[in-house]
Amino acid sequence: MPSQQKALILRSKQGEFALEDIPVPAPGPHQILVKVEAAALNPLDWKIQAFGVMRETYPAILGFDGAGVVEAVGAEVQDLVKGDRILFQGGHDNNSSTFQQYVLLPAGVSAKVFPSTVTYDEAASIPVGLSAAALGLFSHYAPSGSAKLYPPWEEGGRGKYVNQPIVILGGASSVGHYGTPVVSSIQLAELAGFSPIITTASPRNADLLKSLGATHVLDRSLTADALGVEVAKITSQPFEVVFDAVGLPATQNSAFDILAQEGQLVTVRQDAVGEAKKAVHPGKRVIQVYGSLAVPYHHKAAASLCAALSSLLEEGAIKPMRVEVLPGGLAGIVSGLERLKDNQVSAAKLVVRPHETR
Repeated sequence: MPSQQKALILRSKQGEFALEDIPVPAPGPHQILVKVEAAALNPLDWKIQAFGVMRETYPAILGFDGAGVVEAVGAEVQDLVKGDRILFQGGHDNNSSTFQQYVLLPAGVSAKVFPSTVTYDEAASIPVGLSAAALGLFSHYAPSGSAKLYPPWEEGGRGKYVNQPIVILGGASSVGHYGTPVVSSIQLAELAGFSPIITTASPRNADLLKSLGATHVLDRSLTADALGVEVAKITSQPFEVVFDAVGLPATQNSAFDILAQEGQLVTVRQDAVGEAKKAVHPGKRVIQVYGSLAVPYHHKAAASLCAALSSLLEEGAIKPMRVEVLPGGLAGIVSGLERLKDNQVSAAKLVVRPHETR
């Protein structure tokens, strides 16, 4: 194993990215060292650079989605061994961020072995979107930050919400912070028994989303009033939960409008529903997702999800996203982030292979 590695460094707040050589770290007693075979890009990565949010210490390494192989384990690690193929959510600090060739991770909820039927590129498309959807909807242990529905991956959870409708706004775009959690939320909603599962998207992505479990795909360009009319044509049942995977003020307010009087709007961004509207409907709740497996109040749900994930992937209950591999390893990230910034990516995850960096 080399002593040095390539990393994409953000030198200063709102600064420029640069490729640099940095040391390969050694794992502590409860850590694992992972060779990053694939890292996926998220809209949050360009927003950190553009707006100077989330990171206060620089130089900084970004990147939240990864997959790779365990290279070394700490003395106290028991559930992972050298050679294990894992997918993981990184980005908690520079050591765990995925825009580098090797990462250090806590040997707990941030990693999970995945089956050989899933490629490293595909595996890297899963962690952040899945965690945003799973924790936002099904973290029933959490005191806040979730709708607290019962998880479909736990005993007794499959089909628990049979014949209850759900709306998932966001289609397959990469507008929100977390890329495309709508893909995972559709699959989890189907596993939980929700029906109908109504989502919004560009019409070109309708077949893809139906293949993942959506029963109805409405045009994402519908106005708030038109959306209300269309969902009323599909079902007269009240919507107790709406998941907004985009989180813009327009989508949040549209979602709030179609909620049942005691319903929950789960959104991936800060609450932007009008105060006057809330005053008229005091029973409706707006919940902002913080889709990090490392947050202490999500630890129980995260551990539960990670324990079930390999078998869910094996049976196809959770499917990876379509991926586009960018050339040049870490050097391909900057242009990829520009595409995300310009909303030029739909129904796919952009992925790089750090060890292809020259």
